[in-house]
Amino acid sequence: MTTPSASTATSPRKARGAFFTPEPLARFLTDWAIRSPADAILEPSCGEAAFLLAAATRLTGLSEGAPGSVPAPHLDGIELHAESAQTALDLLRTAGITASIRVNDFFEVQPTGSYDAVIGNPPYIRYQEFAGEARARSREAALRAGVPLSNLASSWAAFTVHASLFLKPGGRLALVLPAELLTVNYAAGIRRMLLEKFSHVSLAVFEERVFPGVLEEVVLLMADGYTRGPADHCRIYQARNAEDLSTPILPRLWRPDTPEGKWTPSLLPAKALAAYAGLVAGEQFSPLHSWGETTLGMVTGNNRYFTLSPRKAADLGLRLTDLVSVSPPGSRHLRGLSFTQSALTELGKTGSATWLFRPASEPSAAARDYITAGEALGVHRAYKCRIRKPWWRTPLVPPADLLLTYMNADTPRLCANLANIRHLNSVHGVYLNPALRELGTGLLPLAALNTVTLLGAETVGRSYGGGMLKLEPKEADRLPVPSPALIEAAGTALTALRPQMATRLRNARLMDAVRLVDNVILIGELGMSRAVIRDLREAHAELTARRTARGSSPRDTDQ
Repeated sequence: MTTPSASTATSPRKARGAFFTPEPLARFLTDWAIRSPADAILEPSCGEAAFLLAAATRLTGLSEGAPGSVPAPHLDGIELHAESAQTALDLLRTAGITASIRVNDFFEVQPTGSYDAVIGNPPYIRYQEFAGEARARSREAALRAGVPLSNLASSWAAFTVHASLFLKPGGRLALVLPAELLTVNYAAGIRRMLLEKFSHVSLAVFEERVFPGVLEEVVLLMADGYTRGPADHCRIYQARNAEDLSTPILPRLWRPDTPEGKWTPSLLPAKALAAYAGLVAGEQFSPLHSWGETTLGMVTGNNRYFTLSPRKAADLGLRLTDLVSVSPPGSRHLRGLSFTQSALTELGKTGSATWLFRPASEPSAAARDYITAGEALGVHRAYKCRIRKPWWRTPLVPPADLLLTYMNADTPRLCANLANIRHLNSVHGVYLNPALRELGTGLLPLAALNTVTLLGAETVGRSYGGGMLKLEPKEADRLPVPSPALIEAAGTALTALRPQMATRLRNARLMDAVRLVDNVILIGELGMSRAVIRDLREAHAELTARRTARGSSPRDTDQ
């Protein structure tokens, strides 16, 4: 008995998110999910029946050792496309297998609650292409199970929820899913549903890509004991590739902080996870929120119009009363430990937009001309401009104590706002608690460049287009940074590092700078062994590599 070759996965199938499932994955999931020759099996979106073929092999093996009469296999499939359904039936018949395949949209099929196992590989269509009636039907199906999904959800999310409703109590769900299950915000409801509804949840994760020619990273979901939850932990099976699944793998246990929270830490190797979990649960590291509030920056509606270089402002004849000093758009200038007034001045001299057009009261004549020019260009019709009056007056935020980079190729940076400058929404502002302002401004940007915080950023942040690491304010709140007590204890040694740190950061030698801080905080203050620190660094490098590899696909943006 064989499964279709990779060459049968045609372009139309790929366009609708259907990909050939490697035989080792199908065999592993069916062997796990099917436990009796009497099990009723459903493969929704069955394509060319990779899982039904594997299921038949599993049922035959179980039947050979079963006493007495053996019931006929109960194998059902659902497939949207008639041509694929016919191909599946032909393959099954050629292999001597009896199965029923129904041609229908899976989301229009009413759940039966009658299957022992639902197995398969849901179609993977990103939210940008997953629209119209298909999206509406999928969201309605998920909502019937009590899981609301946002407009950012890809097709697999609703599919997973709807598939669970076909299980009888105690049934098993075995699916190939994108690794987005672990990392994206829109999957929070899926994660909660799995842990609340099932008594056991297991995941198989891979170090290498397992789909030939496909960059998307996947995990294998194995959820057991439907309606008999909740589960308070997951079993994690770590494999190098699909072939590794043929050898026994001992799982490790991992407990998420909350059911809906990101499961990214489950990707960490066991030693690194134990060390990281112990550190962030203790008193030596605390969430950034314990230092103060992280907020979004100012939204102009059109940075190209509203932000100006000193030269352009002068050429337009604008007065100082028409302008507000601002950190230029972007965050390249915030990769050091502090941002000073002299640095702002130098940026302005080189043509950076260090002014925000924002007349405080009555615009000058030159400002009036610039407003008229903006209206001729249609700037006032942009949404953010349209909803404020007057359209050209951007709401201000007060200068923050620290500026936090928002989109990062390497890792988020905290930068002391010594220029006392306002910031745009290309960075976040951190407003420190008054009692911690002096300590936080002076040493937190430096102390946060340690391996634990870098690793934490990969677990609380999200991967974005191009492999960038994105950190929203609520995610930044959870970023583990050294606690005030730890920084105060290491204050003298950290201060002495500042010249060396500045040199390394100026020369883009981030990891060299991190090693300096690790020597002071992790080794000097916490007494950690170099072996444990090495485990943490390797885990950080692995998560970073996963993120940047996903970013090599132009379709990849995590929401």
